[in-house]
Amino acid sequence: MSESTTLTRADLAEVLHGDIGLPRSQCATIVEDVINHMCGALAKGENVKISGFGTFVLRDKAERVGRNPKSGVEVPIAPRRVLTFRASQTLRDRIVQAG
Repeated sequence: MSESTTLTRADLAEVLHGDIGLPRSQCATIVEDVINHMCGALAKGENVKISGFGTFVLRDKAERVGRNPKSGVEVPIAPRRVLTFRASQTLRDRIVQAG
């Protein structure tokens, strides 16, 4: 993994290459395919659950009234769909142990 504080697609492909020994290009393709499959499922409105890691959940938020904190003017906030992530208990435990 690189020295940065961000895990990238290239980092994932490199770890995959080291663990299973497939060519780097094939590992990069596998990482891309997994990400594309997850994005496709989310685009169709499906939730994505990865056992031992967490769940990506789509939520529909209703229209509401917001307020500009500087001027105090009320502004309607349009309804929208948001993506949330809920970490599994396994992931939470691993993060606590690592910290």
